[in-house]
Amino acid sequence: MEYSVTVGGKRIRPILLLASCEAFGGQEEKALQVAAALEMIHTYSLIHDDLPAMDNDDFRRGKATNHKVFGEATAILAGDGLLTYSFELITKDQQLTDKQKVYILLELANASGPNGMVAGQLLDMEAENKESSLKELELIHSLKTGKLLQFAVKIGAYLGGANPEQIHQMEKFGYYLGLIFQVQDDILDVTGDENKIGKPVGSDETNYKSTYPKLLGLDGAMKQKDAYHQLAVEALETAGVEGSLLRELTDYLGNRDY
Repeated sequence: MEYSVTVGGKRIRPILLLASCEAFGGQEEKALQVAAALEMIHTYSLIHDDLPAMDNDDFRRGKATNHKVFGEATAILAGDGLLTYSFELITKDQQLTDKQKVYILLELANASGPNGMVAGQLLDMEAENKESSLKELELIHSLKTGKLLQFAVKIGAYLGGANPEQIHQMEKFGYYLGLIFQVQDDILDVTGDENKIGKPVGSDETNYKSTYPKLLGLDGAMKQKDAYHQLAVEALETAGVEGSLLRELTDYLGNRDY
């Protein structure tokens, strides 16, 4: 568990949660444990995603994947442990009221479980060796990648004191941010530097995955990413936080090189 959590990574999800909380006037201390729990959920998903039964990747974040270091059985248990401990961490969070804990736990279960990330992973596996439409790609990645990003910005806004309409706009923002993130991931799998990415490029092609560049071409994928970016920024503007760190993070995620 410790190996995969501390081996590196961008920490995008917890950063987004804390930035969203601050954008609406909240204190990051109130959101720290929820942010840590979210990163644990994400890390568990990577451990399982790298297993031979799924993507069969040997490297993650520039280091050997969990199952290559500790074996498949231990990797499965490490993922299970991170998943369950994340919920324990929120339950024990003294910064939150009981009402807040129940709401956050339900939202996290929805985002990470069979209505969210797990469903996206299943659809992604089922799409291997098939040609997916744009709508199908959007569905897969809005679940697999987008749901945890939506949780991050929605719960950050909630803890920061945003009103219901602002929270709704942040949920829209998170949806488009997830698609931006995935398009750029797909582009980097074609054009990226393995030393920066921390894993071999071309893994999507090796695993017969449907991707934005495969469907739209590189230029088309970039144009689609720009369209998602515009919609994400519009949601930020409607929520009244377009001048916050969230805008900078949106630009970064769409142009990162790792």
